[in-house]
Amino acid sequence: MRVIFMGTPPFAVPTLMEIVGQGHDIAAVYTQPPRPAGRGMGEKKSAVHEAAEALALPVFHPLTLKGAADEIAAHEADVAVVVAYGLLLPQDVLDAPEQGCFNVHASLLPRWRGAAPIARAIMAGDAETGVAVMKMEAGLDTGPVAMVERTPIRPDDTAATLTERLSRLGADLMGRALGGLERGALDLQAQPEEGVTYAKKIDKAEARIDFAQDCVAVRNHIHGLSPAPGAYATLPIGGKVERLKILQAVAVPAAESGNGGAAPGTILDDALTVACSSGAVRLLRVQRAGKGPVDADAFLRGARVGAGDKFEAA
Repeated sequence: MRVIFMGTPPFAVPTLMEIVGQGHDIAAVYTQPPRPAGRGMGEKKSAVHEAAEALALPVFHPLTLKGAADEIAAHEADVAVVVAYGLLLPQDVLDAPEQGCFNVHASLLPRWRGAAPIARAIMAGDAETGVAVMKMEAGLDTGPVAMVERTPIRPDDTAATLTERLSRLGADLMGRALGGLERGALDLQAQPEEGVTYAKKIDKAEARIDFAQDCVAVRNHIHGLSPAPGAYATLPIGGKVERLKILQAVAVPAAESGNGGAAPGTILDDALTVACSSGAVRLLRVQRAGKGPVDADAFLRGARVGAGDKFEAA
Protein backbone atom coordinates (compact mmCIF):
# COMPACT_ATOMS: atom_id res chain seq x y z
CA MET A 1 0.00 0.00 0.00
CA ARG A 2 1.03 3.60 -0.52
CA VAL A 3 1.15 5.17 2.95
CA ILE A 4 1.55 8.62 4.49
CA PHE A 5 3.04 8.35 7.98
CA MET A 6 2.38 11.01 10.62
CA GLY A 7 4.14 10.84 13.98
CA THR A 8 6.62 12.63 16.20
CA PRO A 9 8.01 11.02 19.42
CA PRO A 10 10.01 7.81 19.95
CA PHE A 11 6.70 6.01 20.62
CA ALA A 12 5.87 6.34 16.90
CA VAL A 13 9.17 5.08 15.49
CA PRO A 14 8.52 1.31 15.83
CA THR A 15 5.33 1.66 13.79
CA LEU A 16 7.17 3.50 11.02
CA MET A 17 9.84 0.79 11.01
CA GLU A 18 7.21 -1.96 10.92
CA ILE A 19 5.44 -0.40 7.94
CA VAL A 20 8.70 0.03 6.05
CA GLY A 21 9.76 -3.51 6.93
CA GLN A 22 6.53 -4.89 5.51
CA GLY A 23 7.35 -3.33 2.15
CA HIS A 24 4.69 -0.62 2.06
CA ASP A 25 5.48 2.41 -0.10
CA ILE A 26 5.97 5.44 2.17
CA ALA A 27 4.85 8.44 0.15
CA ALA A 28 5.70 11.00 2.84
CA VAL A 29 6.46 11.34 6.53
CA TYR A 30 4.87 14.21 8.47
CA THR A 31 6.22 15.20 11.86
CA GLN A 32 6.44 18.16 14.22
CA PRO A 33 9.00 20.83 13.25
CA PRO A 34 12.44 20.86 14.90
CA ARG A 35 12.34 22.55 18.30
CA PRO A 36 14.98 24.28 20.46
CA ALA A 37 16.38 21.77 22.94
CA GLY A 38 19.36 21.18 25.20
CA ARG A 39 21.62 23.65 26.92
CA GLY A 40 22.53 25.39 23.70
CA MET A 41 18.86 25.50 22.64
CA GLY A 42 19.82 24.31 19.19
CA GLU A 43 17.05 22.97 16.99
CA LYS A 44 16.45 19.26 17.50
CA LYS A 45 14.60 17.07 15.04
CA SER A 46 11.90 14.72 16.30
CA ALA A 47 12.61 11.02 16.72
CA VAL A 48 10.40 10.27 13.69
CA HIS A 49 12.18 12.93 11.62
CA GLU A 50 15.56 11.37 12.37
CA ALA A 51 14.30 7.85 11.65
CA ALA A 52 12.72 8.93 8.37
CA GLU A 53 15.89 10.66 7.20
CA ALA A 54 17.92 7.55 8.05
CA LEU A 55 15.55 5.63 5.78
CA ALA A 56 15.84 8.28 3.04
CA LEU A 57 12.12 9.02 3.24
CA PRO A 58 10.68 12.45 2.30
CA VAL A 59 9.93 14.46 5.45
CA PHE A 60 7.46 17.33 5.89
CA HIS A 61 7.12 19.32 9.11
CA PRO A 62 4.43 22.01 8.76
CA LEU A 63 3.38 24.08 11.76
CA THR A 64 -0.25 23.29 11.00
CA LEU A 65 -2.26 21.11 8.62
CA LYS A 66 -4.86 23.79 8.05
CA GLY A 67 -5.12 24.21 4.28
CA ALA A 68 -2.88 21.17 3.67
CA ALA A 69 -5.52 18.84 2.18
CA ASP A 70 -4.44 19.41 -1.42
CA GLU A 71 -0.82 18.70 -0.53
CA ILE A 72 -1.82 15.53 1.32
CA ALA A 73 -4.01 14.39 -1.57
CA ALA A 74 -1.18 15.02 -4.04
CA HIS A 75 0.80 12.17 -2.44
CA GLU A 76 -1.88 9.82 -3.86
CA ALA A 77 -1.73 7.61 -0.78
CA ASP A 78 -4.06 4.73 -0.05
CA VAL A 79 -4.02 5.49 3.68
CA ALA A 80 -2.43 7.67 6.34
CA VAL A 81 -1.06 6.11 9.52
CA VAL A 82 -1.03 8.48 12.51
CA VAL A 83 0.89 7.76 15.73
CA ALA A 84 1.24 10.51 18.36
CA TYR A 85 1.61 13.18 15.68
CA GLY A 86 0.62 16.10 17.88
CA LEU A 87 -1.28 18.19 15.32
CA LEU A 88 -5.02 18.35 14.71
CA LEU A 89 -6.06 16.75 11.43
CA PRO A 90 -8.88 18.80 9.83
CA GLN A 91 -11.71 16.89 8.19
CA ASP A 92 -10.46 17.58 4.68
CA VAL A 93 -7.08 16.07 5.63
CA LEU A 94 -8.78 13.04 7.18
CA ASP A 95 -10.62 12.56 3.90
CA ALA A 96 -7.62 13.08 1.61
CA PRO A 97 -6.13 9.52 1.55
CA GLU A 98 -8.29 7.11 -0.41
CA GLN A 99 -9.07 4.88 2.58
CA GLY A 100 -8.78 7.51 5.29
CA CYS A 101 -6.50 7.89 8.30
CA PHE A 102 -5.79 5.19 10.90
CA ASN A 103 -4.39 5.91 14.34
CA VAL A 104 -2.51 3.85 16.93
CA HIS A 105 -3.90 4.97 20.29
CA ALA A 106 -2.31 3.81 23.54
CA SER A 107 -5.42 2.75 25.46
CA LEU A 108 -8.36 0.37 25.37
CA LEU A 109 -10.83 2.74 23.76
CA PRO A 110 -13.21 4.20 24.77
CA ARG A 111 -11.26 4.30 28.06
CA TRP A 112 -8.67 7.07 28.13
CA ARG A 113 -9.37 9.08 25.05
CA GLY A 114 -7.11 12.09 24.82
CA ALA A 115 -3.58 13.29 25.43
CA ALA A 116 -2.10 11.20 28.26
CA PRO A 117 -3.62 7.71 28.23
CA ILE A 118 -0.54 5.86 29.52
CA ALA A 119 0.04 8.08 32.53
CA ARG A 120 -3.66 8.19 33.41
CA ALA A 121 -4.05 4.41 33.23
CA ILE A 122 -1.20 3.91 35.71
CA MET A 123 -2.32 6.74 38.00
CA ALA A 124 -5.87 5.38 38.10
CA GLY A 125 -4.63 1.93 39.13
CA ASP A 126 -5.95 0.18 36.01
CA ALA A 127 -5.12 -3.53 35.96
CA GLU A 128 -4.57 -3.53 32.21
CA THR A 129 -4.28 -1.27 29.22
CA GLY A 130 -3.35 -1.75 25.58
CA VAL A 131 -3.33 -0.28 22.11
CA ALA A 132 -6.12 0.23 19.62
CA VAL A 133 -6.06 0.85 15.87
CA MET A 134 -8.86 3.29 15.11
CA LYS A 135 -10.11 4.90 11.91
CA MET A 136 -9.91 8.61 12.65
CA GLU A 137 -12.82 11.03 12.56
CA ALA A 138 -13.22 14.62 13.70
CA GLY A 139 -14.07 13.78 17.34
CA LEU A 140 -11.42 13.25 20.01
CA ASP A 141 -10.47 9.57 19.61
CA THR A 142 -14.10 8.68 18.83
CA GLY A 143 -13.61 6.74 15.59
CA PRO A 144 -14.47 3.10 15.02
CA VAL A 145 -11.93 0.56 16.26
CA ALA A 146 -10.43 -2.08 14.00
CA MET A 147 -8.13 -4.02 16.34
CA VAL A 148 -7.04 -4.07 19.99
CA GLU A 149 -4.10 -5.61 21.84
CA ARG A 150 -4.10 -5.82 25.66
CA THR A 151 -1.30 -5.93 28.24
CA PRO A 152 -1.36 -6.00 32.06
CA ILE A 153 -0.04 -3.04 34.02
CA ARG A 154 2.54 -4.51 36.38
CA PRO A 155 3.27 -3.06 39.84
CA ASP A 156 6.74 -2.03 38.66
CA ASP A 157 5.56 -0.40 35.42
CA THR A 158 6.32 3.27 34.99
CA ALA A 159 5.12 5.51 32.19
CA ALA A 160 8.50 4.88 30.54
CA THR A 161 8.38 1.08 30.63
CA LEU A 162 4.73 0.92 29.64
CA THR A 163 5.26 3.38 26.79
CA GLU A 164 8.05 1.23 25.40
CA ARG A 165 5.94 -1.93 25.60
CA LEU A 166 2.90 -0.31 24.03
CA SER A 167 4.97 1.18 21.22
CA ARG A 168 6.02 -2.33 20.19
CA LEU A 169 2.49 -3.69 20.52
CA GLY A 170 1.15 -0.76 18.50
CA ALA A 171 3.64 -1.32 15.71
CA ASP A 172 2.69 -4.97 15.38
CA LEU A 173 -1.02 -4.18 15.56
CA MET A 174 -0.84 -1.50 12.87
CA GLY A 175 1.14 -3.85 10.65
CA ARG A 176 -1.62 -6.43 10.95
CA ALA A 177 -4.31 -3.80 10.43
CA LEU A 178 -2.74 -2.59 7.19
CA GLY A 179 -2.60 -6.18 6.01
CA GLY A 180 -6.32 -6.55 6.70
CA LEU A 181 -7.08 -3.24 5.02
CA GLU A 182 -5.12 -4.26 1.93
CA ARG A 183 -7.12 -7.50 1.70
CA GLY A 184 -10.41 -5.70 2.27
CA ALA A 185 -10.87 -7.68 5.48
CA LEU A 186 -10.54 -5.00 8.18
CA ASP A 187 -13.64 -4.96 10.39
CA LEU A 188 -14.48 -1.63 12.05
CA GLN A 189 -16.60 -1.55 15.20
CA ALA A 190 -18.14 1.62 16.65
CA GLN A 191 -16.92 2.43 20.15
CA PRO A 192 -19.45 1.75 22.91
CA GLU A 193 -20.98 4.76 24.62
CA GLU A 194 -20.37 3.23 28.03
CA GLY A 195 -16.98 3.45 29.71
CA VAL A 196 -15.77 6.66 28.10
CA THR A 197 -13.02 8.40 30.08
CA TYR A 198 -10.70 11.25 29.13
CA ALA A 199 -6.95 11.36 29.69
CA LYS A 200 -6.34 15.07 30.03
CA LYS A 201 -2.84 16.40 29.52
CA ILE A 202 -0.64 16.12 32.61
CA ASP A 203 -0.36 19.41 34.46
CA LYS A 204 2.85 20.03 36.41
CA ALA A 205 0.65 21.09 39.33
CA GLU A 206 -0.37 17.43 39.66
CA ALA A 207 3.18 16.29 40.25
CA ARG A 208 3.39 16.88 44.01
CA ILE A 209 3.05 13.64 45.99
CA ASP A 210 0.43 13.38 48.71
CA PHE A 211 1.62 10.74 51.19
CA ALA A 212 -1.77 11.03 52.92
CA GLN A 213 -3.08 8.57 50.33
CA ASP A 214 -2.72 4.80 50.66
CA CYS A 215 0.55 3.23 49.54
CA VAL A 216 -0.74 1.80 46.25
CA ALA A 217 -2.20 5.16 45.17
CA VAL A 218 1.08 6.90 46.01
CA ARG A 219 3.09 4.34 44.04
CA ASN A 220 0.76 4.66 41.05
CA HIS A 221 1.07 8.44 41.15
CA ILE A 222 4.85 8.18 41.16
CA HIS A 223 5.00 5.63 38.35
CA GLY A 224 2.44 7.39 36.15
CA LEU A 225 4.59 10.54 36.11
CA SER A 226 7.97 8.83 35.68
CA PRO A 227 10.18 10.01 34.13
CA ALA A 228 8.39 13.21 33.10
CA PRO A 229 7.34 15.51 34.56
CA GLY A 230 8.36 13.44 37.60
CA ALA A 231 6.38 13.23 40.83
CA TYR A 232 8.07 15.11 43.66
CA ALA A 233 8.00 15.86 47.34
CA THR A 234 9.93 18.35 49.47
CA LEU A 235 12.27 17.22 52.22
CA PRO A 236 14.80 18.91 54.54
CA ILE A 237 18.22 17.67 53.46
CA GLY A 238 21.22 18.91 55.46
CA GLY A 239 19.18 21.75 56.89
CA LYS A 240 17.83 22.93 53.54
CA VAL A 241 14.42 22.06 52.10
CA GLU A 242 14.85 20.48 48.67
CA ARG A 243 12.50 19.24 45.99
CA LEU A 244 13.13 15.55 45.42
CA LYS A 245 11.75 13.83 42.33
CA ILE A 246 10.72 10.24 42.99
CA LEU A 247 10.88 8.08 39.89
CA GLN A 248 10.31 4.55 41.17
CA ALA A 249 8.86 3.04 44.34
CA VAL A 250 7.34 -0.14 45.70
CA ALA A 251 4.17 -0.24 47.78
CA VAL A 252 4.58 -1.89 51.18
CA PRO A 253 1.30 -3.17 52.72
CA ALA A 254 0.40 -1.97 56.20
CA ALA A 255 1.17 -5.35 57.80
CA GLU A 256 4.73 -5.27 56.43
CA SER A 257 5.52 -1.56 56.58
CA GLY A 258 6.35 -1.05 60.24
CA ASN A 259 4.28 2.10 60.02
CA GLY A 260 2.93 1.92 63.57
CA GLY A 261 0.77 4.98 63.10
CA ALA A 262 3.50 7.33 61.88
CA ALA A 263 2.31 10.51 60.19
CA PRO A 264 2.17 10.32 56.39
CA GLY A 265 5.46 11.46 54.88
CA THR A 266 7.58 10.20 57.78
CA ILE A 267 10.67 8.21 56.84
CA LEU A 268 10.40 4.94 58.76
CA ASP A 269 13.87 3.45 58.35
CA ASP A 270 17.27 3.89 56.76
CA ALA A 271 16.11 2.32 53.48
CA LEU A 272 13.93 5.31 52.50
CA THR A 273 10.58 3.74 53.38
CA VAL A 274 7.97 6.50 53.73
CA ALA A 275 4.72 6.24 55.68
CA CYS A 276 1.42 6.67 53.82
CA SER A 277 -2.12 6.84 55.21
CA SER A 278 -2.11 3.05 54.93
CA GLY A 279 1.12 1.16 54.50
CA ALA A 280 4.21 2.79 53.08
CA VAL A 281 6.24 3.24 49.91
CA ARG A 282 9.89 2.28 49.64
CA LEU A 283 11.59 4.75 47.33
CA LEU A 284 13.85 3.01 44.80
CA ARG A 285 14.99 5.77 42.45
CA VAL A 286 15.12 9.51 43.06
CA GLN A 287 16.54 12.70 41.61
CA ARG A 288 17.71 15.82 43.43
CA ALA A 289 17.36 19.21 41.71
CA GLY A 290 20.17 19.79 39.23
CA LYS A 291 21.41 16.21 39.45
CA GLY A 292 20.80 12.97 37.59
CA PRO A 293 18.57 10.10 38.72
CA VAL A 294 20.15 7.70 41.24
CA ASP A 295 19.13 4.61 43.16
CA ALA A 296 18.00 5.20 46.73
CA ASP A 297 21.14 3.79 48.30
CA ALA A 298 23.32 6.20 46.29
CA PHE A 299 21.08 9.09 47.34
CA LEU A 300 21.33 8.09 51.00
CA ARG A 301 25.13 7.99 50.85
CA GLY A 302 25.17 11.63 49.77
CA ALA A 303 22.31 13.02 51.87
CA ARG A 304 21.92 13.27 55.64
CA VAL A 305 18.47 11.69 55.70
CA GLY A 306 17.15 8.86 57.82
CA ALA A 307 14.44 7.44 60.06
CA GLY A 308 12.27 10.12 61.67
CA ASP A 309 12.84 12.75 58.98
CA LYS A 310 9.67 13.83 57.24
CA PHE A 311 8.57 14.97 53.81
CA GLU A 312 6.53 18.15 53.91
CA ALA A 313 2.74 17.82 53.47
CA ALA A 314 1.32 18.45 50.03
